[in-house]
Amino acid sequence: MSRDQTYRTAVHVPDAHALPEPVRAVVLRHDGAATVAQLAAAGVPARTVRGRVAAGRWQRPFRGVVVLQSGALAWRQTAHAALLAAGPGAALSHRSAAFVHGLAAAPGTDVVVSVPVPRTVRPQPGMRVRRRRVMPHASGRLRTVDVVETVLDLLDEAQDEDAAVAVVAEGVRRGVAPVVLVHRSRLRASLRHRALLRAVLGDPTLGVESPLEHRYVRDVERRHGLPRTVGQVRQRVDGGWIRADRVHQGLRVRIELDGRLAHPGGTTDRDVWRDNAVLLEHDDLTLRYRWSHVVGRPCSVALQVAAALTRAGRPTRVRRCPECP
Repeated sequence: MSRDQTYRTAVHVPDAHALPEPVRAVVLRHDGAATVAQLAAAGVPARTVRGRVAAGRWQRPFRGVVVLQSGALAWRQTAHAALLAAGPGAALSHRSAAFVHGLAAAPGTDVVVSVPVPRTVRPQPGMRVRRRRVMPHASGRLRTVDVVETVLDLLDEAQDEDAAVAVVAEGVRRGVAPVVLVHRSRLRASLRHRALLRAVLGDPTLGVESPLEHRYVRDVERRHGLPRTVGQVRQRVDGGWIRADRVHQGLRVRIELDGRLAHPGGTTDRDVWRDNAVLLEHDDLTLRYRWSHVVGRPCSVALQVAAALTRAGRPTRVRRCPECP
């Protein structure tokens, strides 16, 4: 199910309209989710709630919380229910917040909520709880940790460098200012991958948009002493605008990277057509590499790039690295 289907689709909750105000407005704002205490305040006793849940008319996704409808729940209804179950001050975070902010295509199997440290909330099936000494800013009808803190949360959970770079690149693509990310990272004493974050965002010549670009710059270009490239260069080609992954400016040599994260299918007919158009219009030589080249044979890639630069008029020698044959 797509993000639009799980997050944006309108939810109709007919049973909520039978409640008196102001409880009705609160329940509708939560897409039909309500605590048993809220329903009791509206004159719905606990035995009635139990009966309707048992009959399948209502559902109880978490302890003390029901959704006033039958049938499958939309993701945001479950998220509202989790926030109610977690109590005051709770906010969606980590993978759940990433889904809300468009950083993740799917919300994951569990709803993740963060709560302030003074409070203790027991996790339940379908809900994971994170306790925080300092709660970040959270807002929205579906109360959610802000996008900058969400990027840092995901960065802290990244299992390796590639995953960490993917998180940072996606955050920047979604409009998060690099300077803000670096500044906020300083406020987290134990943040994992902090040095990587600063390395990727602190050098304006990097311009990386994927883990493969980061690997190329680190393992091919800089480890072997090649001239530095500029990333994500916009050019007008074949009547439209394109962006080259890496460009040796002034030397007419371009590097296109088909990474498994960004281009699962590898080189496409469109890529080949674009390479040809670049050659015809700009007389640029395009070298195209996949993940297996950059990760598995970085020394050989460096040699080939050096040969291309030498042919373009800049004699280039490859500096040996510890892995060079």
